[in-house]
Amino acid sequence: MADKKDKKEAEVVGIEIGVIIGIIFLVAAWPSIMAYLQTLFTAFGGPPIFTEISNFTSVFWPYVAGFFKGSLNAIVVLSFPVSLFFLIAIVYCVEQLKHIRKKEAEKYDVKVEPAFEEGVRANRVLSDRWDRIKKFVTSENSSDWRQAILEADIMLEDVLTSLGYQGEGIGEKLKRVEKGDMKSLQDAWDAHLVRNRIAHDGEQFSLTQHEALRVINMYKKVFEEFYYI
Repeated sequence: MADKKDKKEAEVVGIEIGVIIGIIFLVAAWPSIMAYLQTLFTAFGGPPIFTEISNFTSVFWPYVAGFFKGSLNAIVVLSFPVSLFFLIAIVYCVEQLKHIRKKEAEKYDVKVEPAFEEGVRANRVLSDRWDRIKKFVTSENSSDWRQAILEADIMLEDVLTSLGYQGEGIGEKLKRVEKGDMKSLQDAWDAHLVRNRIAHDGEQFSLTQHEALRVINMYKKVFEEFYYI
């Protein structure tokens, strides 16, 4: 729809420019046009009608031609400063638009920036610890499932400490995390609460392997978000 509208507007502008050019040409070549038409008309035996028109218009035509010539000269003279003004205005508008786009990007393009150096990515020690946790959670022994969650929670505390969060225990550190700084914050809380139940209730807390795998996957989301595994 917009393309059709732009095309129609371009056609209208083209017609207007063509009319203006036609008028200028007609004014400049009027005597020559009249002489040519009279010659052509006389060749077919017609009366000198175009000569009479030319004689009639010759009285005021110099004034008309002078007016158009003066107007054209004025347009040429004014075109440079006007063009320069609009060029400066366009450059200014483009720069302001860039500034606005930059501000919009800063405000709306929310990105999660890791609070650690690139070198921490895929830490070898943490990767080895994670491999050990995976072995525990896939074991046939139910006590290993509990051990997997306990060790994953210790690993979570180490990660939070390395990210700069302070506090007594994981709970205090998680309270200091802003929601926008950690997409997996709720997963960290949910997994840590299961760990607390294992630590406090012991064997009284019933834990299936399916549940253990679900909890370990919540820890995994945290570690993967910050490229620790």
